[in-house]
Amino acid sequence: MAQESIRISSAWGEVTATLADNEAARSLARMLPLTIEMSDHLRQEKTGNLPSALPELTRQRDFSVGMLGLWSADHFVIYYRSGRVPAPGIIILGQTTGDVSLFDRPGPITATLEKTD
Repeated sequence: MAQESIRISSAWGEVTATLADNEAARSLARMLPLTIEMSDHLRQEKTGNLPSALPELTRQRDFSVGMLGLWSADHFVIYYRSGRVPAPGIIILGQTTGDVSLFDRPGPITATLEKTD
C-alpha cells in the first residue's frame, strides 16, 4: 500500500505530511477529513483529541521536528521541536513535508486534516 499524504491546515497556514506505513496511521486516514481543537503543550507540540482511539503499536520516546504522533489512544500530536517524551512514548503517525514552525506559537488552534488525493 502506498503511503498517503494529508494536508493539515489552520488559520496560521498549512503543511502537508506523509503518513507512516502502520495500522494506526491507516486508521487515522480512514477518519479524514476531521477538525481537531489543539492546544500548545510544553512549547514543543500542538495536541488534540481524535474522535476515537487508534490501534496500539510499538512506541518510541524520541521525536523530531515535523513528526506526527499519538500520545494516548486518541491524543494526536504535531511536534514543532525535537525532544524526548516520558514512557510509554509515542506511536509515530507520519512526518510533515512542510514547515511546521507555523505551529510554534502559544495558544490554541483549530486544525483540519484531510487527504490530499
